[in-house]
Amino acid sequence: MNGAPRRIAVGSDMRHPVPDGIAERLERDGHVVVRCGAVDAADAPWPDVAEQVGRLVAEGAVDDGVVCCWTGTGVSIAANKVPGIRAALCGDAETARGARRWNGANVLALSLRATSAAVADEIVDAWMSGPPVDPAERANIERVADIERRHPERVASRSES
Repeated sequence: MNGAPRRIAVGSDMRHPVPDGIAERLERDGHVVVRCGAVDAADAPWPDVAEQVGRLVAEGAVDDGVVCCWTGTGVSIAANKVPGIRAALCGDAETARGARRWNGANVLALSLRATSAAVADEIVDAWMSGPPVDPAERANIERVADIERRHPERVASRSES
């Protein structure tokens, strides 16, 4: 385990070996895991799982989150609707490392379809081991937070009109 133990929410919309394995592995490494959605109980709609994990991170109940759905895109979009969340869909270790270091990502999104258990381990290793934020990127991360503050209203999507 790299660094101090962290509290991490792990959620998936469907039962699958990848998120189950991530939760088990993080626990073996000494982290506290909060299981959400199908990682805890039964299958759940992906927007609900992403919101649950996002809220836990945004409220400080956990340090980081991992969300999974078939493509990873849905949970990434839904988690990013929670103020303060910067979810990144990552398909490889270097993208995960960069998302943490340069973008201050606090929720890792994974595709159940495209991510094997071995690749998931590499991605989670990179996510957990790197420095959370490159000091040179703090101004850019704050710019993203400024965008969020300028747009607090929830505008209906085009699909609702």
